[in-house]
Amino acid sequence: MNVVEANGAKIPAIGLGTMTLKGAVCVDAVKAALRLGYRHIDTAERYGNESEVGEGLHQGLAGAGLKREDVFVTTKVYHDKLAAADFQRSFDESLAKLRLPWVDLLLIHWPNPKVPLEETLGVLCKAKRDGRAKHVGVANFTTALLAEAVKLASEPLVTNQIEVHPFLDQGKVLAACRRHGLSVTAYCPIARGKVPGNEVLERIGKAHGKSSSQIALRYLVQQGIIPIPRTANPDHLAANLAIFDFKLSDTEMAEISALKQADGRVVNPPHAPKWDN
Repeated sequence: MNVVEANGAKIPAIGLGTMTLKGAVCVDAVKAALRLGYRHIDTAERYGNESEVGEGLHQGLAGAGLKREDVFVTTKVYHDKLAAADFQRSFDESLAKLRLPWVDLLLIHWPNPKVPLEETLGVLCKAKRDGRAKHVGVANFTTALLAEAVKLASEPLVTNQIEVHPFLDQGKVLAACRRHGLSVTAYCPIARGKVPGNEVLERIGKAHGKSSSQIALRYLVQQGIIPIPRTANPDHLAANLAIFDFKLSDTEMAEISALKQADGRVVNPPHAPKWDN
């Protein structure tokens, strides 16, 4: 599995997103992903599925003859739990549900202007020093928040998990992440179903014998961005992994890049920060 390196972390270049996956569907998806070769699983307290992700992980490790160290597991603490004591409790509960002594990556899921960032980063970085999180990072942080977080964090931040796909211009925050040495993890890389049917992506896909979704994922990994597409469909799980055996030309990359728009977001909840664009 290809990896992206950032501030000491080696993050597998594609992962399985698990938001909305519940019950046996979630357990089976995680197991199937590990069997197919995924080595990066993403969950969060907010998803309400850490127990199922943990179950799928433990069954999958045993079934594939893998060690815990072989799989990169990420979880996140939600924006309503960023005060120090709440954060600590949330993370304790996440580890218990996952049945793990540590995760590879712990993220602040969304910023919260009501809680001082310094307070949250203090407890986030402590989790790394305690060995309960191998690495730490943030999600949905703007350029201004990133600059503040990097300045305040006592441990290196390794990723900013944000929405990235061909239809959204994230140029400013991508540049800020690179400037600070952070990787970018891309959620909604297929733009919640908007990729299939796009004329440009379909045409480029045909030229490579790939689907439009595979083209969108390849577009990201070719930029060093780590997509975490969510699916429970075994065929899609396999297809999403089959993006490392071809390369998009500079012309194709530019064509895909031309699809992006400032207002191309598919995720913009009321608690979102003021975005850069």
